[in-house]
Amino acid sequence: MAKLEDGRIVETPTEARQAERGPSMLVLLTVSLGMAVIILAGVWMIFFRT
Repeated sequence: MAKLEDGRIVETPTEARQAERGPSMLVLLTVSLGMAVIILAGVWMIFFRT
């Protein structure tokens, strides 16, 4: 938690970056990439299939 020292807010590097540790960001990126691939494959099958 941020502390007030000498009139300044002091935080750890993790707090300053507001970093989130854990696999949640990896899951979000993987799911969004998978959805983008599925959508692009659907568009390709509708418009460019011969």
